Formats: sequence, structure tokens, C-alpha cells
Amino acid sequence: MLNIDTFPRRALAHLPTPIEFAERLTSHLGGPEIWIKRDDCTGLSTGGNKARKLEFLMGEALDQGFTAVATHGATQSNHARQTAAAAAKLGLKCHLLLENRTGYVDADYQSNGNVLLDQLHGAQVTHCDPAADMNAALAEHIASVGMTDSTYLIPGGGSNATGALGYVNAAHEIVAQSEARSLSFTHVVHATGSAGTQAGLVAGFKNANGSSPVLGVGVRAPREVQEANVYRLAQATAAKLGNADLVERGDVRANCGFIGEGYGLPAVSTVEAMRLAAEYEGILLDPVYSGKGMAGLIGMIRSGDLTKDHRVLFVHTGGSVALFGYAHRLDIPIPRAAE
Repeated sequence: MLNIDTFPRRALAHLPTPIEFAERLTSHLGGPEIWIKRDDCTGLSTGGNKARKLEFLMGEALDQGFTAVATHGATQSNHARQTAAAAAKLGLKCHLLLENRTGYVDADYQSNGNVLLDQLHGAQVTHCDPAADMNAALAEHIASVGMTDSTYLIPGGGSNATGALGYVNAAHEIVAQSEARSLSFTHVVHATGSAGTQAGLVAGFKNANGSSPVLGVGVRAPREVQEANVYRLAQATAAKLGNADLVERGDVRANCGFIGEGYGLPAVSTVEAMRLAAEYEGILLDPVYSGKGMAGLIGMIRSGDLTKDHRVLFVHTGGSVALFGYAHRLDIPIPRAAE
């Protein structure tokens, strides 16, 4: 197993994050044991999964002598918020290009939640319409402000082979925590979007113990597209680890039946999952990623795909700050948890 510490890195996250048994939610759903990997507790600007990726991305940027970073994301991007926070902590300038993928134009969505924190962290924020290639649009934007030579460009979601190392490390962490507590998980479920979290977990589990129990719940793309994106990045991550043949196509699985109307648009199942987690476990999910991931987990329990014979680890990727940008979008009639 390759030592992850051979790569440039800067400490940003509170690690290891805990694994907790969701006892009341497990009982309510009547299916497998549900455990939660609390990556909403990574600490960086309220926490979330991007802190793990940014440890390696920022390490690379600083080692290469850059004085600024730039990235892009949706208006209420958790990745943008944590990038701004990491840049502030490390003394780097930060440029954010935020695209309106939802069409929402109300003040809360445009200025509250993650956008408010972007500004508190001192980032330079530019809003734009979606482009076919946002990585190219970001490069053009940085060139237009004369910052090309000094700025390290981070792809959306921090999802390249460098960023995915954060979730290689998370997989190693989960293996160690599981062994220490004599736990064995049949499935590791999480929300999958820009592919870096899932690609890192897949490569990490294969690197650590030769198997991969990972199941991504898609938040934006059809299954064939999502799995292809994850597989491509998992292969690149494995190559970075020095073993290009580590990941096989069958290691990558996604369930994309819980996207609803599209990225950033919470479905009825999303809101129900958020309410169940909040009312049964005191855990806040977000309406873009973790809410849809939990909706997928709940849906697979109700369909019988996950049963009492299974033990599931849900990786909570954070994002609750976005709730303050979505308050007016969450008034969907959902039966509340039973008293």
C-alpha cells in the first residue's frame, strides 16, 4: 500500500472524522444497520468533503510557488466555499467563478449560504451563466484579469487525480477505523457528482484491501455518464498511486435514480431524507449532495436492495450551509417523523 504522505499536502481538515451508528434512523427504516462517516465534521469553514481534497490541491499549489488559486462551481458551491477558506488559512488569493445552474435568482440563493461565506473568507467572486466547459471558462476568466502566471487552477469539485488523493486517504482511514471496531461494511454509500470523492474511495479501498464496496448516488448525470466519469478519474488516481491497473470497470457503481429534475434542484425524496436525518439523528444534510445521497440510501432500503443482512456506511459529505440559500425551496409537503 503506497504511503499517501509522499504527496505534497497541507493540513486543513480535522481528521480522522468519526463514524457513528445511526440507531434511530436504522430502527425507523427497518433495514440494514446505518453508520455515518461524519465528513461534515472536517472543520474547514463548517466542514465538508472538499477539505480532504484541498489538503493535496493546496499542497501542490504551494509547492509549485503559486500565490493564488481559482476554481468554479454552482452558485451555492460547497467546494467554492471551502476553497476560499483554505486560501484564507494559507495566505493565498482566491478567485471564484460561480455559475447559476438552477435558474434561481432570489436574494437568498444568490447572496446567502455559501455565497455569504465565500465573501467572508475574502474571495473575489464572479457570477456567470453556465458554459459547456467551465474549466476552460475559468482559465479564460483568470487570463482576462492578468493572473494566469500566479494562479493555480482547481477544477470543479476539486476533482482531479490530485484532489482524489483526499478520498484515497479517507478510504484508508475507514479501513483502519473499521478494523479497530471490528466492523465490516457491505456498502459504502455517498452522493457522487464531480466524481472525485467516489474515484478516490474506489482507488483507496482497492489500494488498502483489494475490494471496493462503494456505491455512489448520482446528483446530476445519467448512470452511464456518471460511471464513466468516475472510472476515468479512478484510473488516473490509481496511476498517480503507481498502479494504473488497480481499478477495474466493475468497481465503479452508481445509482442515478434520485436526481429529480436536475442538479441543485431538491426532489421530494431529497427533502424527506433531510427531515428524517434531522429529526431522527440531529444531523443536517444539504439539498444538493448529501440529501440526495441519503434519499438514494433510503430508496434502496425501501426497494429491498439493501436489507437487514447488510451494514451500510453513509459518507456524509457536508454542505448544510446551503440550507440558508434554499429555505424557500424546501417547503414541500412531506409527512413528518412519527412522534
